[in-house]
Amino acid sequence: AQLIESGGGLVQPGGSLRLSCAPSGPRFEHYAWFRQGPQSEREFVAAIDRSAVTRYVAHSLEGRFANSRDIANNTAYLQMNNLKPKDPAVYYCAASKSFLGSNSSDRGKYPTWGQGTQGTCSS
Repeated sequence: AQLIESGGGLVQPGGSLRLSCAPSGPRFEHYAWFRQGPQSEREFVAAIDRSAVTRYVAHSLEGRFANSRDIANNTAYLQMNNLKPKDPAVYYCAASKSFLGSNSSDRGKYPTWGQGTQGTCSS
């Protein structure tokens, strides 16, 4: 199974981006977004379960970032608003066939990863 990401790009400060993640194979129970900037570790951004009932967003990103899921099309989304130059550049989609609950932010729980998509904010 593969995860196909799209939606990255370059925006000015205060701008928005919407990332998409769709699997090419079987459906997954849990999706998450992580990001990684230059010379930094990959960090948790948001997670959502298959029913879109259980959602998590990193505390530092609440109010700017939100995740959602189109159940019919089996696609997960990450809406990023009010982007700042400090927001790191590469965003990764990850998926698990298990419901992760409170482990949603643990990147080691996700066996399937997308290739990453560049999201950059610069004036």
